Parts: sequence; C-alpha cells; structure tokens
Amino acid sequence: MRIDDFDYDLPRDRIAGHPCEPRDAARLLVIPASGGVEDRRIADLPALLRAGDLLVFNDTKVIPARLVGRRGEAVVEVTLYPDLGGGVWRAFAKGARRLRTDDNIVFGDGFTAVVAEKQPEGDLSLRFDLPPEAFREALARHGSMPLPPYIKRPRGGDPRDRRDYQTIFARAEGAVAAPTAGLHFTHDLLEALARRGVRWTTLTLHVGPGTFLPVTAADPRDHRMHAEWGVLSPEAAENIAAARREGGRIVAVGTTSLRLLESAASEGAEPQPFTGETRLFILPGYRFRTIDMLLTNFHLPRSTLLMLVAALAGLDRIKSAYAHAIASGYRFFSYGDACLIERPEK
Repeated sequence: MRIDDFDYDLPRDRIAGHPCEPRDAARLLVIPASGGVEDRRIADLPALLRAGDLLVFNDTKVIPARLVGRRGEAVVEVTLYPDLGGGVWRAFAKGARRLRTDDNIVFGDGFTAVVAEKQPEGDLSLRFDLPPEAFREALARHGSMPLPPYIKRPRGGDPRDRRDYQTIFARAEGAVAAPTAGLHFTHDLLEALARRGVRWTTLTLHVGPGTFLPVTAADPRDHRMHAEWGVLSPEAAENIAAARREGGRIVAVGTTSLRLLESAASEGAEPQPFTGETRLFILPGYRFRTIDMLLTNFHLPRSTLLMLVAALAGLDRIKSAYAHAIASGYRFFSYGDACLIERPEK
C-alpha cells in the first residue's frame, strides 16, 4: 500500500466555495454494492432509503476557533483545539516558530492569551485569563469559523459561514471542523424521510483540525491519527440495536459518525455506549461491523478519509466513481456534493 494509490487530479474550479441553496439541492452520487454509479440529488434520499432504516448524525457544533491577534507588531493566526481545561487551549498557529513561552498575544480588547508551552509537534498551549462564560462571549465576538484551507476567505472570515458551516443538528460545542455530510440536511428533508419511515439518531464526535492534515508517509500505515473525543449515548446505542433487530439498515451520515460507531463496537458486532477518545484509522482491508451505508462528501487526495471510503467500497470502485464525478461536474469537499456508498456484501 502506497500513498500514491490514493492520489487523483482535481481541477481547482470543482472545489465548492459555498454550499448549495437549499442544502438538499446538492447532487448525490449513488455507489451501489452491485456496481456502477447513479446520479441523483440529496432530496432523493427518501426514495433511496427504506422504512426502518436508521440515519446516524453527528451533533457536534463548530466553535469560531480561528483567531487573529498580535504579538507586538507581528500578526499571529491560531486555531484552538482542544480545550485542555482551566483556561488552557492547545492551538495550531501560523508562525509558531516566532513565538516564545510567556509571549502575550492580543486578540481584542480584554481578550489576550499567554503562550504557556510550545509542543514538540509545533503546536502551542495558550492560557486565557477569562472565566468560561466571558471566554465564550469573547470567542464569539472575535473568532471566525475554522474553514478548511482550500476554502479561501478574507482575514476575519465571512459572516455567512457561521450559518453555512453548521449542521441543523449542531448541539454539543467542541468541533473545529464540521461533519460536512450533515450539512446537506434540511428540516423539510427530515420530514420527508420520517414520512417514508426512516428514523434517525445522533452521536457526538468533536472533529479536530487533524482531519485536514495530509498523509505524508510513503506508506499510509505509518501515519498517526490525531485523537478526537466522542460520545455514543446508551439511548443512541439502543436505537441502533433496535433498528438492526427490526431489519433496518444503519446509514452513517459522514465519516465522523462511522468512525465513532466503529470505535464503539471494538468489543463486539454492535456499538456499545462509549465516551472517550478515538484514533481509529480505517484503511483498505478493514472489516466494517456497524454500518450498511455511508453518506459522505468527496474527499481530498491522499487523505485519511479517502482511504476510509476506499476501505468501504474498494479502491478501484472509488477511483472510478470519483472519475465519473469529476467528468460530470460534481462539486468537491466540505461545501460540495455527496456520495451514498452501499457496503458490498460480505
């Protein structure tokens, strides 16, 4: 297995800069287990799913974690993640090499941080001297949504992204990247799915900035995943088990939902209640235990998420499907269109 196996060429103009309006107007490339592909729309999901099927959404909420500040005359841009407690946050920083322990960074009037520690990986630990509620208010006022680097915005961000880069399920604050497959859903679509007899449940996986990091190792098996924190509640685990008992299919909405379900099933075939970190890295050869279908966006070349969908569908099928999507004008990545992948028969 080589990193080059997961490469492909994408024209720059296929990268979506904003989501479709309405969200469920996005295109949907269906990749059935039987082979081939089918061009549909997200709004067609009620016709593509069956009564008794269960959708599993990630209800994490993206925080405005990107901050631009100053250390003296130097501009410093940081992305906070994760919250280490006691007012201390880990942070990715542009220009971190120029920063030193005890440097003071000013992000706004009364909103400053001290560099508490520099990590060997190049990250920082920043200490904010504000009580939790005041910190959240300052972050909401001065922060911007931490969009992936391939979506270009002016410094300070686009206010529209505060709405666009959040799913309608967003509840549990803590992510610095959206579970983007969930961005396609509207309340009208959920109602149409409910009329069809399709149910849904939620879990939480706080998506970290590691989701944007490329795999640089020549052999992907040498890549080390960043930890992400998640929760699968007893109620959600029982909803999944009940759907299975009644013959319904489990449809993970997004790779984040899939990874937490698989992490929660480490001791058996069914997901169990789970609270904690996961570093699960899914590569071709992985045996899936918990899902029948995956709804997911198109993923970056050489990324861990492209490797995940290749593990589910088969690398050749994914390469063929992506080639069809590029030739057919699909929109790619976080604000782009989606795939519905059916797991091949065991």
